Amino acid sequence: MSDDDLPETLAEIRDDFLGLPESERLHLLLEFSNELPDVPEKYDGHPELAERVAECQSPVYIILDIDDEGRVAMHATAPREAPTTRGFASILVQGITGLTPEQALAIPDDYPRSIGLTRAVSPLRIAGMTGMLIRAKRQVRAKLAS
Repeated sequence: MSDDDLPETLAEIRDDFLGLPESERLHLLLEFSNELPDVPEKYDGHPELAERVAECQSPVYIILDIDDEGRVAMHATAPREAPTTRGFASILVQGITGLTPEQALAIPDDYPRSIGLTRAVSPLRIAGMTGMLIRAKRQVRAKLAS
């Protein structure tokens, strides 16, 4: 997938980060942490229905659905006490929800490194976001196969 093929929301998010001085990018990530939507009622309080993202130090759980119209919905939980991780989850939820499965699967695995936070947060945090993305794509593949 070329930059031109990056889903619009993810491209906009990336451009928003890259448009800021490095010193302000962490603040934008923290804003995203406040925008993580609640999971649907059927998943609320049922972490056993979601997949734990082992690459994250904080307890992050994700689950993806594909609706009857063939659109992906990503849901995630992340503790408020882990705002950078929660911010990364929010970016992916906002960027993946509404895509077709093919668009979601075409997101570059290195997208987390492309948003300009590699010097603002630890490599471990970037690895956590990458883990979220890779697990999300794996769930999309599993849904398509079933």
